[in-house]
Amino acid sequence: MSADVSSLVSYGSDSDSENESHPCTSPEKMDVTNPDATAHLKPLQSASTMALALLNSAPEVAVKESVETGVHLDPSIKEVTYNPSYETMFAPEFGPENPFQTQQMAAPRNMLSGYAEPAHVNDFMFEQQRRTFSSLGYALDPSVDTNQITGSSYIGAVEEAEKNQGLTVFETAYKRTDKRKKVKGGDAGDIDNYLGPWAKYVDEQLVAKPTEDEKKELDEYLAKRQKRGRVEEEAPAEEKSVLHIKDMFDYQGRSYLHIPQDVGVNLRSTEAPDKCYLPKKQIHAWTGHTKGVSAIRLFPLSGHLLLSSSMDCKIKLWEVYNERRCIRTFIGHSKAVRDICFNNSGNKFLSAGYDRYIKLWDSETGQCISRFTNRKVPYCVKFNPDEEKQNLLVAGMSDKKIVQWDIRTGEVVQEYDRHLGAVNTITFVDENRRFVSTSDDKSLRVWEWDIPVDFKYIAEPSMHSMPAVTLSPNGKWLACQSMDNQILIFGAQNRFRLNKKKIFKGHMVAGYACQVDFSPDMSYVVSGDADGKLNIWDWKTTRLYHRIKAHDKVCISALWHPHETSKIITCGWDGLIKLWD
Repeated sequence: MSADVSSLVSYGSDSDSENESHPCTSPEKMDVTNPDATAHLKPLQSASTMALALLNSAPEVAVKESVETGVHLDPSIKEVTYNPSYETMFAPEFGPENPFQTQQMAAPRNMLSGYAEPAHVNDFMFEQQRRTFSSLGYALDPSVDTNQITGSSYIGAVEEAEKNQGLTVFETAYKRTDKRKKVKGGDAGDIDNYLGPWAKYVDEQLVAKPTEDEKKELDEYLAKRQKRGRVEEEAPAEEKSVLHIKDMFDYQGRSYLHIPQDVGVNLRSTEAPDKCYLPKKQIHAWTGHTKGVSAIRLFPLSGHLLLSSSMDCKIKLWEVYNERRCIRTFIGHSKAVRDICFNNSGNKFLSAGYDRYIKLWDSETGQCISRFTNRKVPYCVKFNPDEEKQNLLVAGMSDKKIVQWDIRTGEVVQEYDRHLGAVNTITFVDENRRFVSTSDDKSLRVWEWDIPVDFKYIAEPSMHSMPAVTLSPNGKWLACQSMDNQILIFGAQNRFRLNKKKIFKGHMVAGYACQVDFSPDMSYVVSGDADGKLNIWDWKTTRLYHRIKAHDKVCISALWHPHETSKIITCGWDGLIKLWD
């Protein structure tokens, strides 16, 4: 140890007179041989420790050397113990000096705006001060030592900080001064007058009331608005019918509903023709409607009469054989008639109009028996085809519901409310135990009769709306007119699967509910289209066989006569009904 100390002393004696101001390093002031004088010195453990001691004992020497030799300052040094010159501070770290370098270029930078010293701030402390500043308007000055906080240690609303004693938003003693006061709840024992947590706020009780003039003006405005929003409920139009033939009964007292036997075809037969053929030409046109025809229906079983509904608000009954006269006109809707449907015997039929009424008519006398409405537009209407349920009708409405009425009481007995769009068609399948409905929601739903939950829901992303559906004569298939210019075929038994092998294309129907039909022997499929053409496809091959220009406007419906081999009836928006053979 004595050797180490003696080397320190010899180093100290070489220094200049400035060193004499340090009593601890002067050899005259310190007696090395005296143990008390050297008691504070600890033994040096290594060369690095000794070097540190040397640096501390003689900093001026190192400084002098650096000035004399022109050595620049180490950029990593945090503390400078003397005043260096400008040249020393801004000397380049490596290599020669850049003559074009500016002071701004020479300054160290680690970000766009200059040099930011790394500093650690606790996340919680930062968030606490940020939220306090945004809520209360003051925060601690980040440059002030947190151990020496005074009134001037805050930035922002200093007075508010002093008033709140510097409390932050996270401290429990802080209470919001803007909290709304509630009316006192009262005594919990008083059940009638106890308000508890349901009490109103104090400022809520002071509600500004309008003056008398303002109130009068407000009432007038509200009355006008209410009147504008209210749909005027139309009274049902007066029902009447006009008979166009001379005698309603023949010499035997039979009405025009009686099935004729002198037309060359057995209309009472339940069997379909063996073989059907393509029609070649138009053989008759029924005229009488002044606007487009919306639907046509043949008389049940025999097909000797034709019922047509039109946009001229009228329904007409026509002869299919003999003179093919217009027998009767039924007038009773104030707006266009959308759909019509015979009952099983044909002595009654339903009509659905845009005037929101469904009307039940007597086919023979022309009398309107009853009317039904739920203030929504009926898009399709059907009798239940079951012989025991002929008193029940279902209608697909514009409000997404299928409504079931009993015609004896005139009351709604069931509602099927599962569709997400207006209901377009209703078709009975499976011996009338079930029915299929299609809608603007692009889905097909299958229902059990009188059960308002669909047991089958068919909807694919590729599917389009299907506004016209027809059941095949053998009851096995459903032909659906799809809005992507295709006729899709679904199985009508059990699984209701799409038959991908039978897709009928080649016509243009997008935007129109063109009715599809089958030939009685199931060998052809027929449909009108938007161009007024009658299209006929082969059932087996799905090939488009024949196309006839039938109407000047949209050909909305095509029916193949159930007892004829090649007779098709079409109707269009040109107001004509045509017979083709």
